[in-house]
Parts: sequence; structure tokens; C-alpha cells
Amino acid sequence: MVTLQLQDLGARYGSRTALQRISTPMFHAGQMVAVIGPNAAGKSTLFKRMAGMLKGPGEVLLQGSRKGHAGICYMPQDISANARLTVYESILLAAKQQHQGWAVTDAELGHVGAIAASLGIAELAFRNLGELSGGQRQLVSIAQTLARDPDILLMDEPTSALDLHRQIQVLDFMRSLARERGLIVFIALHDINQALRYCDHALVIANGQALRSGPCDQVITADMLREVYRIRARIESCSLGTPQVILDGVA
Repeated sequence: MVTLQLQDLGARYGSRTALQRISTPMFHAGQMVAVIGPNAAGKSTLFKRMAGMLKGPGEVLLQGSRKGHAGICYMPQDISANARLTVYESILLAAKQQHQGWAVTDAELGHVGAIAASLGIAELAFRNLGELSGGQRQLVSIAQTLARDPDILLMDEPTSALDLHRQIQVLDFMRSLARERGLIVFIALHDINQALRYCDHALVIANGQALRSGPCDQVITADMLREVYRIRARIESCSLGTPQVILDGVA
């Protein structure tokens, strides 16, 4: 079983400290972790540090991954890709980067097709990336990340360019995928109600520091929302029993 824990993680950009001593409890296979906080809090920096794209103090304690730290896959918020590639080619290229050689098997072709179908983009398979909308490109980026067969998935605001229907589709899919494949999914979200509905744990980041970490219903409270987001709100249960934030105003 895959587990991951952060211990005193830090990062710097030149002389500026971007992350300070981020520590968490241990996360386990099958869990969704919402990484929340205001703009410029350090969420993207945290993901880059966890993925090994930035250096700094502290440790990412990973156990049970088939690939070691190579099993941590980062999906950035800003999507860049060769606009002349087709959707299918871009997903297949991401899958092949995990293997030696470039010979393509029938199983790999089927895997790429299944990922595209699961995200509702199979009909886009032979369109060039440059022809797609921002939301469509974001779905392709999710598909590329999944094609790398991760054990730990770091998703930086993956629903920001999607309409509400697609947001729900992607979040439902990611929650099911985490359970079925035993992934640990860290997902940066601005919608606190989505965090409450879809995630098991929440990690609150502000000013490069971890303010709170734990089960969502214990971390996402009226006090936290007032302290971190400067809003007045209540946490109430909806008809399905899921907690939801009811906004009362600006604090």
C-alpha cells in the first residue's frame, strides 16, 4: 500500500522563502487530499517541491510506490504542449515516456483509448491540440498525466477551465480512480464545497506555511474560513449529508 508524508518541507526562489517547514500526517492509498488556500499561498510551489522540480530542506517520505519517487506525477495549472500533435498522439507520448523504447503495443493503444473515453474526449482523438478550447486542453492534460500511470498524483487546479458539468465529471472520476487503483491524489481547489464533497483530507496553505491538516470536516471550519479567506460563513449539512459552506459575507 502506498503512503506519503511530508516532513519539514521547504523551498526557496533565490533569496525568497516560498515554503516553510510543511509537515503533514501520513496519507494512504485511495485518499483524495484537497490543498486549499488563497492565491499565491504556495500551493503550486508545494507540488513542484513534492515532484522534485524544486530543491529545498525536508523530506517527502514515500513508501510502497512501484516506481519510487518517479511515481509522483505533477499536472501543472498552466498547460503547454506541441499544438501540432493530435490529442491521441499527445496522450500516447506521455504514456511512452514511462517506458524504454518507442514500439507501441496494442495494450498501450487500448490504454490510451480507455483514458480518453473515461474523460469524455474520445471524439477529440484526432484533432490537433491547437484547435482545442482551454477546457478541452485541460482534459487532455489530465489524460496525459494519467497515462504516466502514477502512484501519487498532484493536480494543480485541474477544473479551473472547465464548466460545472465537466468539473463534477472529472472530480467524480478522480475520486473513483483513487479508490480503484489505490492512488493518493492531491488536488488544489478554490471551491471549498468541492473539497468537502470529494476529498478525505484537507491541507491549508497560506504564506508558504501549513496552517492546518486533517480530515476535511475537522479542517474546514468557520474559524478557518475567517482566518485564511477573511469571510464569514457557516458549515451546514446538505440533503445528502455532505457538509457545505454557506457564505454570510466578508469578514
